[in-house]
Amino acid sequence: MAVITHIELRMVDLAPKVERVDAIQSFVSQETPLLTIYDSDGACGTGYSYTIGTGGPSVMALLEHTLLPRLIGQDADRIDGIWRDLLYTTHATAVGAITSLALAAIDTALWDLRCRKQNLPLWKAAGGSRDRIPLYSTEGGWLHLGAEALVDDALAMQAQGFKGSKIKIGRPHISEDAARLSAVRDAVGPGYEILTDGNQGFTLSEAIRRAKMLEDFGVGWFEEPLKADDVAAHRELAGRTSVPIAVGESMYSLSQFKDYLQAGAASIVQVDVARIGGITPWLKVAHLAEAFSVMVCPHFLMELHLPLVCAVPNAKWLEFIPQLDGITEDGMRIEHGMAFACNDPGLGIKWDWARLDTLAKPITIKEGM
Repeated sequence: MAVITHIELRMVDLAPKVERVDAIQSFVSQETPLLTIYDSDGACGTGYSYTIGTGGPSVMALLEHTLLPRLIGQDADRIDGIWRDLLYTTHATAVGAITSLALAAIDTALWDLRCRKQNLPLWKAAGGSRDRIPLYSTEGGWLHLGAEALVDDALAMQAQGFKGSKIKIGRPHISEDAARLSAVRDAVGPGYEILTDGNQGFTLSEAIRRAKMLEDFGVGWFEEPLKADDVAAHRELAGRTSVPIAVGESMYSLSQFKDYLQAGAASIVQVDVARIGGITPWLKVAHLAEAFSVMVCPHFLMELHLPLVCAVPNAKWLEFIPQLDGITEDGMRIEHGMAFACNDPGLGIKWDWARLDTLAKPITIKEGM
């Protein structure tokens, strides 16, 4: 039995390539905790998570001082057992974002380690449902952009073979959102999917009002229309519109997804591997959604979500938002709007370690520290 001998931990801050603005925030940086776990066989696995510009040092402190020391000497292949032990170790701060993001960095590293030792890519080790997935783009649909810019981006994505684009909504008056969506629909035609995202910016009454407007444009979903913890309001909205309701990026436990699915309050589950706490709980949410005949279309982290959506049968889309270009050796393979899962053992991410070393020196956690 190989045991964990030491762990290297660092955080890099990645600036987005384009301005990202939605109904509640501006996305100016991506704080990225990244760690590598080494075992007594000499094998290693690397995992990561993220925050949108704030909270990264808190995640790092939880990892360095509380969670990672508990891993030393443990059997790295007991992934579910380790995840549960660490969850209960942080019982006073779970369920919540900081704990989930810390757990995700560990859990993804353990899965990477397991897959490398078994010589399997993650998409096969976690299920192997398919080797490719359709892409939709978010990068050209931010809230501050006018109709002309939205149209230009959607047409460019369509020309590359992408199957859809996401448009952020939440302008002060409904007519502004309608004008932006109308321009895009007129440009791309009826066969191109338009997805919309409210980023929790609406009251129930306003969400009902805007959902009626969205029906006119045949949109594929209305994402996060309301506060993420209001199951009853989402159920009410879902019952008053034909537009599918998408939720999940702001949920941090399997039980929260269970409540939405049991209530019939969501038609699309957007579970985020970092915010749910790693690959282990992500797969449980995906399989739970399958039991309710609900599709999984995860939020963000496209490089890590690619093998996961290829692992399960009920995934529909992968969101295109490049994140790791500056710290990886190459990007995802994309052809005609489809992303192809990597067949290399592990997560399928080729880290640029020379670049990472220039950005942040690692902290080493080992026995006796």
